[in-house]
Amino acid sequence: MLTLAPRTLVRLLQVALGLAVCLAYAQVGSFGFVDLDDSAYVYENPSVLGGLSFEGVQWAFTATHSANWHPLTWLSHMLDVTLFGVDPTGHHWVNVGLHAANTVLVFVLLRELTAATWKSAWVAGLFGLHPLRVESVAWVSERKDVLCAFFFLATLVAWTRFVRTRRIEWRFAAVGLFVLALLAKPMAVTLPAVLLVLDVWPFARTERWKPLVVEKLPFFVLAFLSSYVTWAVQAAGGATGEIAVYRLAERAANAVSAYGVYLAQTFWPVDLCAFYPHPATLAEGVDVRAFALAAVVIVALGFVAWRERARRPWVFVGALWFLGMLVPVIGLVQVGSQAHADRYTYLPQLGVLFALVWSLGEFVERRRELVPLVGALAVCALFALGFGTWRQSAVWRSNDALYGHAIEVESRSWLAWNNLGNQHLGRGELDDAQRCFETAAKLWPRYHEAFYNLGLVRLQKLDREGAIDAFRRALELDGDNLDAWNNLGVAYLNLRRFEEARAQFEHALSLDSKHADSLHNLALTHAFLGDRASCEAAVRRLAEVDAARAAAVRSEVGLAR
Repeated sequence: MLTLAPRTLVRLLQVALGLAVCLAYAQVGSFGFVDLDDSAYVYENPSVLGGLSFEGVQWAFTATHSANWHPLTWLSHMLDVTLFGVDPTGHHWVNVGLHAANTVLVFVLLRELTAATWKSAWVAGLFGLHPLRVESVAWVSERKDVLCAFFFLATLVAWTRFVRTRRIEWRFAAVGLFVLALLAKPMAVTLPAVLLVLDVWPFARTERWKPLVVEKLPFFVLAFLSSYVTWAVQAAGGATGEIAVYRLAERAANAVSAYGVYLAQTFWPVDLCAFYPHPATLAEGVDVRAFALAAVVIVALGFVAWRERARRPWVFVGALWFLGMLVPVIGLVQVGSQAHADRYTYLPQLGVLFALVWSLGEFVERRRELVPLVGALAVCALFALGFGTWRQSAVWRSNDALYGHAIEVESRSWLAWNNLGNQHLGRGELDDAQRCFETAAKLWPRYHEAFYNLGLVRLQKLDREGAIDAFRRALELDGDNLDAWNNLGVAYLNLRRFEEARAQFEHALSLDSKHADSLHNLALTHAFLGDRASCEAAVRRLAEVDAARAAAVRSEVGLAR
């Protein structure tokens, strides 16, 4: 019987894990960008499209674009543009490569923590091939997820080596890697708590907690600073949910339900999609049955983990890892309008996976005759997950596929209806677009974007009165929407209600005095009203913003006169 040296076996397992991940995601290299944030992060972001440069680095560290501060992520996108241009193939493969590296890092970390080669490989395989990873890998905008995870896992490896050897260079390396993780995505703020949890198992050094906390003070300080900056940036960018929409009781109930969903999807990863609407945005609110079931399951598992903390500490540590790492994104502080998201499980799910694998390993060690059977089942599970990942990846091949699938999974997904409507609108399919926007607005009556888009469709279909109603509703919900004010004015202008049109354009310009569309339309409106002085003044203001457009407007003004 052929036996491999331990080092050779480890290398082969690392290569096998990396190749398995690349094969499961092979098709994403042929996918394009999607308009779900990819435009803001890459193909319509002037700073990113400029590639790596001194100005780009300055922007990355000072920008709060997309209500986030993650300079390392911006730099990685800039590097992609420098290397691959705007061809999405390279951007996708960088995500896949990072995820493959993370999968290998999970294996390296668990093996260094426990010296258990096969169990570590099994956990890494489950992590790397699980369909819940697809959103983080196949979506270019989620570069921040895989990049943050890379440095997070590298930090844990460095810290493990520090604990084992007490060599100070590993401590400095861990702090430096943690900084990089935070600069990629603030999700890494849970790392200090994870380090304390690892003191329970496998380090088993819980005799005195005070020195354990003190040695991790640099990590706690960095985590606090990152949390503060993140909260301030997201609050300023309007990304945090309003109390009036997301009441605290609903947030708490949804958080409990989300924990239950994540556990269920770990064992049965079906009906995954890009957006799950928060129950606060739906008429029926939180599903009481789902909440009650999730609460019972969490309490029961928590009781088991606590009871087994001495005999099976990996179960206790796995539970704390899973529950604790999800706290920043579980929805108690609501960011966005989703009830939960597949990408949020990227690192937290590891707690469930190693608790499960180590428990099964303990059982098999007592029943050695079951080793071949369990080994065969493990291989089958990895193949099944890999196939599920391949199928789920295909959902991200195009905008239509992404939003169509989301609606199939969750017909109440108002975001998917709205975004699918944008695809129809872009192709001039006005009836289909109108149906999508009307559905989105009906599902969430506070969704201002759906009303704005509905106004655009009605304007193109020459339903000016209907467009006015839609734009007014959009402005009731978001009074700072310059384009809505401008297009409301256009609708009045088309109806030759010139005074009302002028009022809308002037209001838009009170919000932004250099809004070119409003200046253009205001000049035309003054021309129709016969107010030549005001018309010329508007054209001069437009010339300061866009001289070529101002020259074109002068011709239009002549026709209007």
